[in-house]
Amino acid sequence: MMREVRFSRVMAAWCLTVALVFCCGIMAANADVPGVDVSKISDMTKFNPATYENPSGVDTIKVGLIDAFSGPAAGNGQIYWMTNAFVAYDLNARGGVMVDGKRKMIEIVKGDNQGKAAQTKKVSEKLCLEDKVDLLWGNSGSHLCLITQNVAKKYKTVYVNPHSQSESTMNADNFNRYTFRPCLTSTQFAHAMAYYFKTRPERKFYILNQDYSFGHDLAEQFKDGLKKYVPDATIVGESFHPLFLKDFAPYVTKITASDAEVIFTGDWKPDAENLLKTTRQLGVNLPVANIYVTDATAYKAIGGPAGVGCVNVFDYTISLDRPSNNAFVKLFHESWKGWTHPYNTVQYKWPGTVYGQTINSNYWLYSVIERAGTTDADKVIETWEGDQFRVITGGIMKMRADDHQIIQELFATVYEFPNKFQEDAAYCGAVTVIPPEFCQAPLDPGLKGRVTK
Repeated sequence: MMREVRFSRVMAAWCLTVALVFCCGIMAANADVPGVDVSKISDMTKFNPATYENPSGVDTIKVGLIDAFSGPAAGNGQIYWMTNAFVAYDLNARGGVMVDGKRKMIEIVKGDNQGKAAQTKKVSEKLCLEDKVDLLWGNSGSHLCLITQNVAKKYKTVYVNPHSQSESTMNADNFNRYTFRPCLTSTQFAHAMAYYFKTRPERKFYILNQDYSFGHDLAEQFKDGLKKYVPDATIVGESFHPLFLKDFAPYVTKITASDAEVIFTGDWKPDAENLLKTTRQLGVNLPVANIYVTDATAYKAIGGPAGVGCVNVFDYTISLDRPSNNAFVKLFHESWKGWTHPYNTVQYKWPGTVYGQTINSNYWLYSVIERAGTTDADKVIETWEGDQFRVITGGIMKMRADDHQIIQELFATVYEFPNKFQEDAAYCGAVTVIPPEFCQAPLDPGLKGRVTK
């Protein structure tokens, strides 16, 4: 008996030693991964995106920011000016980015595409040829991203697609080595949402998406995800509407008649908010399973309880309870207190979803440039392919070398009321972490093995 006890103690000690060595190995490996250190972010209480100006009289890294700054989708440009300026202000306050043997400040040059294809091509080329930017960044809408990434290829300029998700823009037919996408793809979102709903009772889904490549890709991928994770689910209806739709009532009427239990949508601004408002105005209080139906102003407009139960899946969420994320959320909010019109609204009060996500991707971008030691496209590409980066949430993003898609955990966030962020609107609450293996972007066989690292 004593021999058995001694053996058990020896085995327990051995297992503990192995576990400690293993954990220390992981910690040591992760310690070598570059990332966002929230404790080193500058004093952001003086930052105001409404009044932010580029540095002058100094050497700069010139970033061409392409989005709608006028027209019905102008709210998107407003958002991404803020997130780009936030990171630029911080890094400039710290002395800039070390490239070409010296520190350079970050300069952001706007390219207003007005949400239109022809204008996107025009401003993308102007930024490259006339403004001589070092890299291109942006576009709300995968159809517009495809235009800019072709311009980037033509002029051999790195292009960052930070938030448009259609798989087709980065498949073997359209991929080019100058384009990187440091955000979740439509498959990742759709499969993560399906994986989340396998633990919920709802089984009847109505798909309502914008009528272009992203909306159609997303619908197919969500159906594929349901087959994989919720095989007893039913699609009770499927509709596609024009971009920037003014009247959602006919579509909501179809949803009402379908006996749906959940509305699944990839709609983005301004359609996202208009869809949410119309459902509640017509008495449809179903959960909206979404990526971009996140504007606190819209949830405030419909009233706190009316937004309860909506589900957002994203690669960033403010309600994830981790030390680094909590510190960043507090820092961002303290900065917001000094912002002026149009940024002094509840929409910007917290760094929800795309704010945190694109801030993450920009810190990664400048880390890659600094480690490459140059803005030379070939060297930036070489550094970013296969790179890993610790983001604000404390998790690790990896840039898959073959197709420039990220691998990382995602978050399903349920909107609650009351909550700790908004007094009069449903907002971020309970979080379900979805591991990468359940929501990876597919690798096009035509790109597999393109890079060996």
